[in-house]
Amino acid sequence: MATFETALRENSISELMLVPKSDIHTHGGKGGRIKYFAEWANTSIKASEQPFEDLNDMQNWFDSNIKVHDNGIGGYLKRVETAFAQAKEDNIVVLALSFSISVIDNLGGIDKFISTLNYYNKTFAPETKYYPELSLSREDDVNGVFDRLNEILSRNWFKSIDICGNELAQPIKNFQKIYRKAQSYGVKLKAHIGEFGTADDVMEAVELLELSEVHHGIAAVKSKEVMRWLSKHKIQLNICPTSNIMLKRATSYYDHPIKELFENGIPVTVNTDDLLIFDSSVSEEYMKLYVNKVLSIEELEVIRQTGLNTYT
Repeated sequence: MATFETALRENSISELMLVPKSDIHTHGGKGGRIKYFAEWANTSIKASEQPFEDLNDMQNWFDSNIKVHDNGIGGYLKRVETAFAQAKEDNIVVLALSFSISVIDNLGGIDKFISTLNYYNKTFAPETKYYPELSLSREDDVNGVFDRLNEILSRNWFKSIDICGNELAQPIKNFQKIYRKAQSYGVKLKAHIGEFGTADDVMEAVELLELSEVHHGIAAVKSKEVMRWLSKHKIQLNICPTSNIMLKRATSYYDHPIKELFENGIPVTVNTDDLLIFDSSVSEEYMKLYVNKVLSIEELEVIRQTGLNTYT
């Protein structure tokens, strides 16, 4: 059986794909390989070679290259299938795939949504332990979301909650009552913070929402005080290197802040974010970090284990 160390030393993606890994920062309708989706759409799609200017530019690329091939709900479900198929192919044994309330509604309500996602998990990635994540937008109507929480979380199916999107859309404190309600259901509390914002934004969000994990959080590297605080409180950062580079949050793999964050004692994981846009698997992310001498094999192994143990 392939080992993590051997696969990295031999620069073998095929061997690395056999090693158990996690992907705990990835979005449901964007979690698979471009090639898999393109074959279904009977077309050719190439990932962007140039970084995006911002999230809007990224979304425009996605709409023009991926969503244009969707055929109603069938196209969306093919993208969901693509995400689970990718998890199986890359031996992702711990997967936190996120979905919005609008997707729940589009798939027929919470009970139909749960049965549909359970079917896709069982059919396309039966060995993968799936931990569903409820994804909110920073632009959401907070009161409207709050009114839906009991209906959605009372099934005890979602294992975590997240906020993504434009970090400047509204103050993070507006989501406090949502997170207190979610906390009462025992779900993990996460949020996209510090991708575009500041180190202080990361610390503020963790304190106000009582987060245990932050998606991205790389802006924390700009403050020694914040890094010490995150390390002391064992706040995990779920980092996506290629996403950060493609959105101009990092200049290169070699200079990616994951190294400094890790060296300052902060638990970090390696993830894909939007694989159907960035086209870089978890295995490829690990290989890029190793080949570019960002982290050693021993350090990457610690990170791999952190991901695998996130839900234990």
